[in-house]
Amino acid sequence: MSPEKLVGSSAETFTKAERFTPEVLLSAPRRSAATPNGAGDLAVYTLSAYSFDSHKKTTEIRVLDIATGQSRLITSEEKTSSPNWLSGNEILWLKSDKNVTKLVVGDADEVGKSYVAGSIPAPISDVKVKVVDEERVDIAIVAKAKRDGSLYKPDVEPKTRSSAMLYDNLMVRHWDEYVTPNRNAIWHGILHKAKPHITEKKGRYSLGDLTNILKGSRLESPIPPFGGLGDFDLGIKGICFVAKDPDKNPAFNTKSNFYFVGIEMTPHQPKYSAPVKFEAEGFEGASTSPVFTPDGESAVFLQMKENGYESAKNRVLLLDVERPDDVIELMETFNGRGLWDRSPEAVSFSNDARKLYLTAEETGRVKLFKLDLPDNPRHLAILPDVLTEVGYVSDVRSLGAESSRLFLSGTSLVDNSVYSILDPQRASEAQIVSSNSNNGSLFGLSQDQVSETWFDGAGDYQVHAWVIKPSNFSSDQKYPLAYLIHGGPQGSWEDSWSTRWNPAVFAEQGYVVVTPNPTGSTGYGQDFTDGITGEWGGRPYRDLVNGFKHIKANMSFVDTDRAVALGASYGGYMMAWMQGHDLAKEFQALVCHDGSFNLPAQLASDEQYFPNHDLGGPPTSDPSAWDKWSPSAHISNWTTPMLIIHNERDYRLPISEGLSMFNVLQERGVKSRFLTFPDENHWVLNEENSLVWHTVVFNWINGFVGLPEYKNEEELGIVVQN
Repeated sequence: MSPEKLVGSSAETFTKAERFTPEVLLSAPRRSAATPNGAGDLAVYTLSAYSFDSHKKTTEIRVLDIATGQSRLITSEEKTSSPNWLSGNEILWLKSDKNVTKLVVGDADEVGKSYVAGSIPAPISDVKVKVVDEERVDIAIVAKAKRDGSLYKPDVEPKTRSSAMLYDNLMVRHWDEYVTPNRNAIWHGILHKAKPHITEKKGRYSLGDLTNILKGSRLESPIPPFGGLGDFDLGIKGICFVAKDPDKNPAFNTKSNFYFVGIEMTPHQPKYSAPVKFEAEGFEGASTSPVFTPDGESAVFLQMKENGYESAKNRVLLLDVERPDDVIELMETFNGRGLWDRSPEAVSFSNDARKLYLTAEETGRVKLFKLDLPDNPRHLAILPDVLTEVGYVSDVRSLGAESSRLFLSGTSLVDNSVYSILDPQRASEAQIVSSNSNNGSLFGLSQDQVSETWFDGAGDYQVHAWVIKPSNFSSDQKYPLAYLIHGGPQGSWEDSWSTRWNPAVFAEQGYVVVTPNPTGSTGYGQDFTDGITGEWGGRPYRDLVNGFKHIKANMSFVDTDRAVALGASYGGYMMAWMQGHDLAKEFQALVCHDGSFNLPAQLASDEQYFPNHDLGGPPTSDPSAWDKWSPSAHISNWTTPMLIIHNERDYRLPISEGLSMFNVLQERGVKSRFLTFPDENHWVLNEENSLVWHTVVFNWINGFVGLPEYKNEEELGIVVQN
């Protein structure tokens, strides 16, 4: 199906690129997951695009006609977000205006007409709705609450004369900001619909009072820094959510729990129960993805067994909202390992509540699975059926209130947004409704550029890697190698799109890109993921050595004498580890983005449970492992040219790590550069900053392998500071 034409859009028209460059990557329209309406004929989503001509971002809310794949603009007002279907084809969305958020209602059948249903004097980050009947819609929003549970209103908070911040407990900083007394909270309210005036076809909604359902509970939800809509759900009988255990320090513990707040309607206003905690014996880890059945009687969520390990296997837990002491683990086994050797990322119910749909990583994809639920699901001993085999499924919705078919949102290595319809009974016949880039062709990319390979690991196992070739690839030529190492370390290179580390944009510079998934990677069984524990510079490094040997022996089109390696986070750590070991000598240059240099310096990081688990305990009890795998112990071997990138607001791996590496390289006389963005965190998110990032990175690596300079840095305004 051809891509949608953005007629009447304030976003740039999406035309075919002559070459897939960083500018194309960063300015291409980005679509959110789409949500079908109750009838299953329309789907609403947001679209944003950045222009390097105007240096501005535009955001739109659009509605897709599922039958034709064409879309129409609902609004292009600035700072709009979070569209939700109400009754019929009416749509609710948020509009931010400084520190005030308006709830706006429009109609897909009457584009251009909208009204404000309510105004909240605070920023709102997320919203969910539940249509109860034609006159009432329940709403749950996320906004900050002060210590006393009242709404945090930035514009009216008193100003202090000092900038001091005092702490008695961890955390002090989290991800990219200092922790303050204001916490995420879920607020419940009701949108009442009045009868239409004589000049109106439909009545108008108005927002009643909002209630903080977490007030006085010491709970925070969504869980920072990345929690959002997936941390809570709104049902007929109440709200379910996950929150960190308030009795455990969040810096040292991952334990979070499932909670339920019952909502009873009274003649005057809703009545709320206190949050009720649901627990299953032996489950002490992180919880995610709470979801109600359509009738609100039951719920499902995911939880790990192990506290302090954020990459333990997610288990599927089922419950009745009236029975907090009877939580059932699905697919459990007597040995505690669980029947299914995959770790689901999200879960949802079918419309009839007889099936669960789960997304999970498997061999470099994120696939959709179906699990049938019997009348008595206790001791369920069947495995889920796989429904998709390619790409990355990011969101799953029922195609309408009564349909058994599913509406999927996803991406791939060559396409940044695909919407498709899938009938679980005929999964092989999935229908693409809309491809944002016409299956990559508008980027100048194609699936033919993508292949995969397996090679022998450091032990008795195989390691998987993606191979991405240039679009003008010719088998009788040799190409330089870009060896990309992923972060995590419990993560994976997947058949998915990224605007930060996009293998295709490297390939279009003229590289063959190989992205290995060594020991510690996810989607290859829990033992493989767990294998990195206590082995940071061990098995994964040896896997990567074998991967390079495999490329040299089996890919005749790769010139391994013109090879570069790059990595971020744990991948950045691996660049520093390689520097002190033999593998670095195989590469002409390295790029280390926000990597780790001196492992004991991780004591300055935010989430201490992470190095404590992966390195076998805190250094206060056993510092040997922290020292054993620290790249700083091998600086006498550092000789390979390296570009260091480290950002000021990276509180996961503080900037001193990058500065230390640069200091070592400079003192040893090794060719090196240091790039920093004072306003960026562990990632580079601003489009202008990202263009600089790509330019500096490409100019650095291209210069060592005989490829042309990507762009003149001075013309882009990049100035060497000394």
